[in-house]
Amino acid sequence: MTDPTPAFPGGTILGYPRIGRRRELKRAVEAHWAGRIDEAALEAAAAQLRSATRERLAELGLGRDDSSIPESFSYYDQVLDTAVAVGALPERFAGLRAEDGSIPLSAYFTAARGAGENAPLEMTKWFDTNYHYLVPEIGPETVFSLSSDRFAAQVAEAKAQGFTTRPVVVGPVTLLALSKAADAAPERFSPLSRLDDVLPAYVELLAALRAAGAEWVQLDEPALVSQSLGHDDAELAAAAERAYAVLSAATDRPAILVAAGYAQLSADAWRVLAASGVEAVGIDLTRGAVPAVTTGLESKTLVGGVVDGRNIWRGDLAAAWAKLEALQGLGAAAVAAGTSTSLQHVPHDLADEPDLDPRLSSWLAFADQKTQQVVTLARGLADGAGAIADEVAAASAALADRRSAAGVRDGAVRARTAALTGADFDRGDYEARLAAQDAALDLPVLPTTTIGSFPQTGDIRRARARHGKGEITTDEYEGFLRDEIHRVVDLQEDLGLDVLVHGEPERNDMVQYFAENLDGFAVTANGWVQSYGSRATRPSILWGDVSRPAPITVAWSAYAQSLTDKPVKGMLTGPVTILAWSFVRDDQPLGETANQVALALRDEIADLEAAGIGVIQVDEPALRELLPLKQADQPAYLDWSVGSFRLSTAGAADQTQVHTHLCYSEFDVVIDAIAALDADVTSIEAARSRGEVIGDIATSGFSHGIGPGVYDIHSPRVPSVDEVVELLDRAAIELPLRQVWVNPDCGLKTRGYDETVASLRNIIEATRAIREKVSA
Repeated sequence: MTDPTPAFPGGTILGYPRIGRRRELKRAVEAHWAGRIDEAALEAAAAQLRSATRERLAELGLGRDDSSIPESFSYYDQVLDTAVAVGALPERFAGLRAEDGSIPLSAYFTAARGAGENAPLEMTKWFDTNYHYLVPEIGPETVFSLSSDRFAAQVAEAKAQGFTTRPVVVGPVTLLALSKAADAAPERFSPLSRLDDVLPAYVELLAALRAAGAEWVQLDEPALVSQSLGHDDAELAAAAERAYAVLSAATDRPAILVAAGYAQLSADAWRVLAASGVEAVGIDLTRGAVPAVTTGLESKTLVGGVVDGRNIWRGDLAAAWAKLEALQGLGAAAVAAGTSTSLQHVPHDLADEPDLDPRLSSWLAFADQKTQQVVTLARGLADGAGAIADEVAAASAALADRRSAAGVRDGAVRARTAALTGADFDRGDYEARLAAQDAALDLPVLPTTTIGSFPQTGDIRRARARHGKGEITTDEYEGFLRDEIHRVVDLQEDLGLDVLVHGEPERNDMVQYFAENLDGFAVTANGWVQSYGSRATRPSILWGDVSRPAPITVAWSAYAQSLTDKPVKGMLTGPVTILAWSFVRDDQPLGETANQVALALRDEIADLEAAGIGVIQVDEPALRELLPLKQADQPAYLDWSVGSFRLSTAGAADQTQVHTHLCYSEFDVVIDAIAALDADVTSIEAARSRGEVIGDIATSGFSHGIGPGVYDIHSPRVPSVDEVVELLDRAAIELPLRQVWVNPDCGLKTRGYDETVASLRNIIEATRAIREKVSA
């Protein structure tokens, strides 16, 4: 830097929800995709949302001109934003660039969603969260250059509004570590090997941000905490050392905050960042400890992530304050209070939930309340602990109240889990089950099915809303749902699917539906959290011991089965996914909570069997998602997560075929755990990655039924018959034929009926072609 380093604020957040408290961005983006508004109208809506966010954060106590407000907006995904900024789009999108070589918004959305023959970028989970990022494709020939001015334009926009904001960009090490090798890249090529080539584009980007008025920039480097990206700590730290030697030496740049959330920053990376020329380092102190004293801190601001960006509990301000005091003992130039991660993982504002029980509300904090906690702690750093004594005491009182509240601990639930033995987790011999299921189901080779949900149409959503408002009676609503189920069953019969589903029209969300029917949960009205792109969910709140007061799914599954002679799957959400996609109590080990949920599901499976349901799917799309980022913590996680699934399913009879489903993740790390689930059939994402996982399955010796997805339901593209044939051909060649099932990647809830029917018809046609080929 040529100028003196600007002071870092005493408190900041690392990011803020960007979808809008009423999902304004979702509506604007989807209206643009549908052709109802043009790009100018979309840009105007986005600018209005960004403006409202800045004003709200200032109202909550962050400074208008001290860089404490992060500029963290994204139309779709922060990794894609950064890849576009440095020009890292695959060659297949080259024709979509503007004449000056820049990447316009239309090309950005094509990379995200696909269009025509342009397949989208692959999607997978962002570290151990339920957020999905788009995976850049990097090869030896990728040309990096500054290709978008959006980051700088948003800084300038904020300046015009009277704000000096801090732009948030994915750092170069994380960008490359999260990338995959382009299809044409040599075997064993590592995108991280292109680090020296991408850094000049970052230098240009930093200069553009400085010219637009940025005093600080935040470079997110969560790769430096992870041991599950295919790179070891030393390799990533060495990359960080090279990257920040170059970036900190740039003369025309803002001051740099390197933020490394989601777990403990590795010791190697900690030493490298402390010794580097960057001005500030942010560390996660909710999932990591205060690190050791090291060289270089005397010139740094340390941002202590003591407010949890990942969960919605009010938190212990006394413990947070103690961590900040310990951080001060390291000898840094300054210490600031912060969040552990971006707040994009939590809802906007607890004030938007007037229907929550007031006592429960007193235990919670959403993004706005967490921002206020940061402001409070920053005031303590500035004025001393006495200045915030009342707020600290109030937080401690809320924690004490939560511990003593009725329902947090249920004696009957705890007695049942305490009585479990090893036999409760063991379903017996797979080959015996396979023979019993073959006799009971009599399915053809390459049996076809879907994952569970069918499109949630406007009619379904309107009927649900009218029922919620009391505009139609429960009898009228349930009659509507029976008609919808009948229609979906008839459609599947017409298409020629082998194992049917009831379509789940009664379910608003695959976790919330169960949360609404289990004790120990609460649900929100406006607690939206981005999952990917324009999609958002409302995670339920698991606050107490869990039990099932009555059957949940049995009546709908039994009705669907009464309409057809083909088997209909009962559809349940597994215990790990219910935990992963909820905000879970933090006062006991996750494994204990998972077993409580598993026992409730075990009871549901028994009732489904009694109702004549012979195929039951227990979805676990989040199994890989919760895998800890530190290798030392992974065995314990896999033990309890696999155990809870087995506890839920081990009571099923041999002739009951148990399915599970897993989606967007890298499976090679957990392939042994998938086998240990002991599900009779596992369906997995494979279409967007073009069947990459099939090789991992074949190499592992996986012996149970497997359904590699052949239809990417996260894209509006209809897969051609040839595309599906190619994927099925690969599966049929690399795997024993008796194992292979045919299915989409995931549920069809978010798709429209026209594309769904067209896609399923192509899947059936492709399956018939492969059946004829293998029979010959």
